[in-house]
Amino acid sequence: MNKNQLKLLFICLFLVSKSQAQENKTTTVPKRIYTTKLVTKAPTIDGVLNDESWNSVEWGTDFIENRPDENTPPSYQTQFKIVYDAKFLYVGIRAFDGEPDKIEKRLSRRDGFAGDFVEINIDSYNDDRTGFSFTLTAAGVKGDEFISENGNNWDGSWNPIWYTATSSDEKGWTAEMKIPFSQLKFGESKEQEWGLQVTRRFFRNEERSTWQRIPQDAPGWVSEFGILKGLIDIQPQKQLEIQPFIVKQYDSYQRVDGNPFRDGSDFKINGGLDAKIGITNDLTLDLTVNPDFGQVEADPGAIALDGFQIFFREQRPFFVENKNIFDFRFANGQDNVFYSRRIGRSPHGSPNLANGEFADVPINTTILGAAKFSGKTKSGWSIGLLESVTANEYATIDNNGTRREEIVEPLTNYIVARAQKDFNDRNSFIGGIFTATNRNLAGNFNYLHKAAYTGGIDFRHNWKDRNYFVQGNVVTSHVTGSPEAITATQNSLTHLFQRVDASHVEVDPTRTSLTGTGGRFEAGKSGGGNWRYNGGVIWRSPELELNDIGFLRQADEIRQFVNVRYLWQKPTSFYRRANVRVSQFSTYDFEGNYNRIQYEINGFINWENNWWTESGFGHKPRIFTNTFLRGGPRWRFSDENFFFLFFGSDNRKRFNFTLGHVTSNAKQNNFSFRRYVVRFNYQPINALNLSLSTEFEKNPNKTQYVTEQSFNGTARYILGNIDQQTLSTTLRLNYSINPNLSIQYYGQPFISRGRYNDFNYVNNSIAEDLNERVTLYNGNQIALNNGIYDVDENRDGTTDYRFRDPDFSFVQFRSNLVARWEYIPGSEIFLVWSQGVTGLDDPRNSLGDALRNQILDRKKENTFLIKVTYRFVK
Repeated sequence: MNKNQLKLLFICLFLVSKSQAQENKTTTVPKRIYTTKLVTKAPTIDGVLNDESWNSVEWGTDFIENRPDENTPPSYQTQFKIVYDAKFLYVGIRAFDGEPDKIEKRLSRRDGFAGDFVEINIDSYNDDRTGFSFTLTAAGVKGDEFISENGNNWDGSWNPIWYTATSSDEKGWTAEMKIPFSQLKFGESKEQEWGLQVTRRFFRNEERSTWQRIPQDAPGWVSEFGILKGLIDIQPQKQLEIQPFIVKQYDSYQRVDGNPFRDGSDFKINGGLDAKIGITNDLTLDLTVNPDFGQVEADPGAIALDGFQIFFREQRPFFVENKNIFDFRFANGQDNVFYSRRIGRSPHGSPNLANGEFADVPINTTILGAAKFSGKTKSGWSIGLLESVTANEYATIDNNGTRREEIVEPLTNYIVARAQKDFNDRNSFIGGIFTATNRNLAGNFNYLHKAAYTGGIDFRHNWKDRNYFVQGNVVTSHVTGSPEAITATQNSLTHLFQRVDASHVEVDPTRTSLTGTGGRFEAGKSGGGNWRYNGGVIWRSPELELNDIGFLRQADEIRQFVNVRYLWQKPTSFYRRANVRVSQFSTYDFEGNYNRIQYEINGFINWENNWWTESGFGHKPRIFTNTFLRGGPRWRFSDENFFFLFFGSDNRKRFNFTLGHVTSNAKQNNFSFRRYVVRFNYQPINALNLSLSTEFEKNPNKTQYVTEQSFNGTARYILGNIDQQTLSTTLRLNYSINPNLSIQYYGQPFISRGRYNDFNYVNNSIAEDLNERVTLYNGNQIALNNGIYDVDENRDGTTDYRFRDPDFSFVQFRSNLVARWEYIPGSEIFLVWSQGVTGLDDPRNSLGDALRNQILDRKKENTFLIKVTYRFVK
């Protein structure tokens, strides 16, 4: 550890020790108890609390403000009642309001959480870590989420079947909920005791009030719930839901003369089945056969000049639901032992075509079926098991009417098993994960792993009222395959065993397996008082390989990190809440090279008028990377400083905005970065919402990697001065006719253009001075001819090597128009119109001209789809 790191560590320890002297006591709040009762006649769910059954229980009252001014009386009080019968839990809520005409009744799609709402959270596992959240807006829109990690994760993909109604009167508004016990998970017991919280959002003041007080310095959410008692002799209900679907799809596109696979249109019909089967009340089996995800929003546009894979979030419903159970983020960033986008990915292979041949290549691999077994038992076990099989995928090749098939993706089986066990009065857990990918490599797939296995363990321990924690994990990976496959892995950008200056790794072309490890250990303070801090270490060994079913950007790294944050949680006449954070991290490789260090300070403030500002700056005095030259020597970037500023208006208003700017500059003008962000949101009427987000980036770099060539037996790493500009705009429109019928539009044009000049080659890759790091070609050494740069480095009149003109202009447009109707609870009809076009424009054109040429002036590919589902529920 160097002197600067020791100084920062000393400062952090001083601040921490000072904070502890001031924070010896943590706010302790007694847990409230609400007692429900069994009713023989169920209330009618009409939004009016006039049924006789409601009179059998008392009101839950005395709500307390949680935000912005915690532990003060709310603007208006809220009351609730809870009763039950053999099959359902019934909730009635009265939200008082002295100005009922000002109640905000904004329509949105499910999980929109717009306007005034009430919410009930139920910890039926009673584990102080997980819960089920049911939200109902004054407009009658439902929201439902599965809560995990003690409130740090809210999974909106959970869509249970439940029944609701709302009503307004001179006192305010009321809500009724009917929640099937089959949608909750709990074990058998004479009397159930569940965690309970009821929350209200008073929209006009952006105020949250709760039945059970939760102090601002609390270490979590679920662990602070009150208690629901009185549930006597209720029987766990096994869930059984079967949802068949049928899809009709029509595609139109630009006809390609002579290509029999691109005749202008295609039509297909498809069907499948989704099912939920309750093995026990708390363990559920999810099945999908021949799934279709045609209604899913397209991925946003992206381009990566560093060569690394791009992470796209999962949007397919089957894999999104209960995703938190299978997550195993063992390091930082997006690295994860399980990345579900690997299942059903685009085929690895491509057909070999002769002149005059055309091919029809599948876009994605067919998922024959998938199953998930998941849940949590009363004894504290969280269990998840996922298996999926993807088909042999073939490209159809046409040669003057004669057709043949060529395999482009092998039959593959994926398994993910996850388990966690709570103990120590729910203050601790230990868990594990195992994944397996097995391929049937019939065909020319020597470049793929035959099998890939990953195992890991994780743990967390909390103490002192959950305010302090220590947590960690360890993962190990093992991949097997042919020597060609393992050699390709060693040479991949994630590993780069071929690096010319690395003594701790080397390519072994005879190896048929790789085994590596990774992990994270950290400790810190997560609640109590105003201080928060954590620190730890992360490692990824050079041989760690997760990318068969996980996501790993880069191996061969050890990272140390420290974060210290101070919170202002008591609102004043100036602000509602604020915080400031100081952080530092440094990285090393397994050879011991000290590669990077970064210092950053940032802050956030929510002003009294509900506007907000976020700003920060940082310094990177040391930036070395092992991957920039893609197998070449370690590379040094010049020192960098960066700054960002974002601010926005009150997001409750019908019109609100966000403006932001990020700027970065490197020493000797090695590179710079400018990012401009403009976002608008407008809701002219309760049923219609429009949002527009535009981002523009400029990223000039004097040393952008281009290619590697050879000169007199010596590697030449060729770089260039790039002027890269990227523009994207995302438009979203949501029109809700009623809570169950909505129309949604998403559209995004995207363009990234790069122009190169002043080409140079690496001279001394780790020199501090940029002029010593690279040598610039002069006009007598390099010339552009028909898209190829010819280089005569020694000026003897003979071309020594050449490379393609790297200029580019990538343009993409994606859009989805979806009409969704939930005609009965759980059963839906989707009408979808998708458009898309991707093209390469002349890099000499402006961004505007490129967008016009590739989007407005070209025929787009269109997909029209209707999907009908029907959910059978027992």
